[in-house]
Amino acid sequence: MAELSGQALTLLRGDRCLFQGLEFALKSGELLTVEGPNGSGKTTMLRAIAGLIDPDEGMVRWNNTNVKHIRQAFHANLVWMAHRPGFKGDLTLIENLRFESGLRTMTMSVAEHQLVRLGVATLTDIPFRALSAGQQRRVALARLILADAPLWLMDEPFTNLDAAGQDLVIEVLQEHLRDGGMCVMATHRRFELDAPAHRIRLP
Repeated sequence: MAELSGQALTLLRGDRCLFQGLEFALKSGELLTVEGPNGSGKTTMLRAIAGLIDPDEGMVRWNNTNVKHIRQAFHANLVWMAHRPGFKGDLTLIENLRFESGLRTMTMSVAEHQLVRLGVATLTDIPFRALSAGQQRRVALARLILADAPLWLMDEPFTNLDAAGQDLVIEVLQEHLRDGGMCVMATHRRFELDAPAHRIRLP
C-alpha cells in the first residue's frame, strides 16, 4: 500500500506565510482536498507535494522516504492535472498522448475507449490549440486515466467543464480510488465521493 505524507510543512512567499506546521497522511484509496480562497497557496502546496519547490520547513514523504532523495522514482508515480494542460498546441490530442507515452508508462491500448467516454474521440485530428477550454480539460482527464500512476494531483479539475464534464471528473476519480490510487485535489467545489476523504483548509 502506497503512502504520501507531509510533516510540519511550512512555506513562505516573501514576508507571507502560506502555511505553517501543516500535516497530512494519505494512503491508497484515499482523497485529500485542499481548499481555500484564490491566492491562499493551494497550487503552491501541490507544487511542494510534487517536489517542484522545497518547503521552508518540514518534508514530504513517499513510502516513508523524503521525496527530495527519490525525485525520479517519485515523479514516475504521479501525474498532475494543472490549470494549463501542458500539451503541445500544434499536435493533435492523440499525438500529444502518444508523445507523453514515450516519456512515462501509459495504457494506450484503452485510449480510444477512454476518448469516446470523455466525449473527445471525434476531435483526434484537430490541433490541440483549436480545442475549447472544456475540451482541453477532458483531454487532460484522459491523460490521468491512461497514466499508470497511483498518485493524482489535480488543480481545480472542475474549471471550464460543464455539468456533464464535472460528473466525469468525479466518476473517474471514484474509479481511481477504488482501484487503490490516491489523489490530492485543490478545489473550491464540494462533492460527494464514496471513498475515505481528508480535508485541509488554507486561510
